Amino acid sequence: MYGYIALKLLSAVVGAIALVLILRGLLLIRKRSEPGTRLAIDAGVAGLALAAVAYVVASVPLPLNFAMPPTMHAMTMDRKPASLPIPAILDFLSHRDRFAKVADVGRDPNDVPAPVGARAPQTVKIDVRAKEVISEVAPGIFFNYWTYGGQVPGPMYRVRVGDTVETTLANDPTSLHPHNIDLHAVTGPGGGASVTNVQPGETKAFRWLAKHPGLYEYHCAMPNVSTHNSHGQYGLILVEPEGGFAPVDKEFYLMQGELYTMGGIGKKGLMAFDTQGLIDGTPSYVTFNGKVEQTPRMKARVGDRIRLFVGNGGVNLVSSFHVIGEVFDTVYPEAAIGEGSAVFKNVQTTAVLPGGAAIVEFTVDVPGKYLMVDHALARMNKGAWAVLEVEGEANPAVFTALEPETAAQ
Repeated sequence: MYGYIALKLLSAVVGAIALVLILRGLLLIRKRSEPGTRLAIDAGVAGLALAAVAYVVASVPLPLNFAMPPTMHAMTMDRKPASLPIPAILDFLSHRDRFAKVADVGRDPNDVPAPVGARAPQTVKIDVRAKEVISEVAPGIFFNYWTYGGQVPGPMYRVRVGDTVETTLANDPTSLHPHNIDLHAVTGPGGGASVTNVQPGETKAFRWLAKHPGLYEYHCAMPNVSTHNSHGQYGLILVEPEGGFAPVDKEFYLMQGELYTMGGIGKKGLMAFDTQGLIDGTPSYVTFNGKVEQTPRMKARVGDRIRLFVGNGGVNLVSSFHVIGEVFDTVYPEAAIGEGSAVFKNVQTTAVLPGGAAIVEFTVDVPGKYLMVDHALARMNKGAWAVLEVEGEANPAVFTALEPETAAQ
């Protein structure tokens, strides 16, 4: 219990004695007194070395992942506690040519599978591929993303309650790390992670029953879990209720995520992962769909009914999701749907927890550009925004600008 304190005290005492011996030896040399000079200096140097060793031993911290559950350690391939990736930087650099260079890592928000509808339960097959790629966070700023399907977030999947789902996970041979998949919709050990640990080039599969309707996150749970997630390894799966959802005009898929890079925001080049930033919860970038948006991809027309499937890949920040200039007339908080689940009406901002999701709906009445943001607004400076462009006829009964003379009346 007192070992580290004792070592530091020993270091201080031995260091002080060593300095006295060295000073005494130097004084004897100055007085040209030979006896004891060499012995004093040698003893002092040896004492300083011993003090340094004691101090280093007393100061070595436990690994950053020491507090992780032992069950997470056991999930690694070699059964040893997983390490954070800083020691692997040289390994990454020596293998950087193996990674695919992806022109656009950000998944298109329009990439939403068709509604399930009113069909009966059936067996559905889902094929997932873990793949590590290099792509731009913003122009000139590159990052080594760990993905499902080569983009962030991974593909959105859609099944219905009662379906039997056969999920296959393949780890691309070009990957440098092992991966797995934990689907929050799964009832079973690790959400599937315990049976899908795959080394590069391996494939594993499992079957599960979709028992609970809702919108669920899936992510890699290979230790260190937060490291995998903060490289972009997450997505959403929708388990529709019996009979499905009411139809809408447009559905979009958005996930907020965090990127931790050394050098801070705006530094160009290939960014190394910032382990300490991850532990401290200080991301360089907070993005929607993996990158800082350059070209708006969500489009609608006046009168369209919009449904947003919103997730938070985390790993540290709660999202205060808001669309500037709109009110969510319907919100399924925490993406809970089905009998007994709450439905909120007329909501301005809704919380989306790390590892969670929400479903929001609204009708666009006025043309224009609508910013979707995390209303912790400083995160806009880090990339947490996206644009919905609405075209159509003006609607002065709902919104119109006034001329100065009109406003004064």
